Amino acid sequence: MHELSIVFHIIKTIEQVGEENKLEHVNSVTLEVGEVSAVIDEYLGDCWKWAADRSELLKGARLVIEKLPAVTMCETCERTYATVQYGRICPYCGSERTYLLSGREINIKEIEVG
Repeated sequence: MHELSIVFHIIKTIEQVGEENKLEHVNSVTLEVGEVSAVIDEYLGDCWKWAADRSELLKGARLVIEKLPAVTMCETCERTYATVQYGRICPYCGSERTYLLSGREINIKEIEVG
């Protein structure tokens, strides 16, 4: 379960931001999670509840997860398409010369303080 290490990294980052900005408490954190990031939202949420309550800054903070669509680029026809729906083969020209543009990332989008 790599979700726990992801949560620890996010918490460490938020604590650093909190220290730099003299924050007293965070109410919620919004994450953008790519749909092919291999992160299971339910596990991420469970790990968040456990780990955030061990941080004075984040105790009771809510986690909001927004999904980012996976998008693939075709090098042959130079078009983009939905990765999950079509996979590695371009639905427009049938080429296998494709690469993932987005969909694996995990970003801290917003930190709501109170």
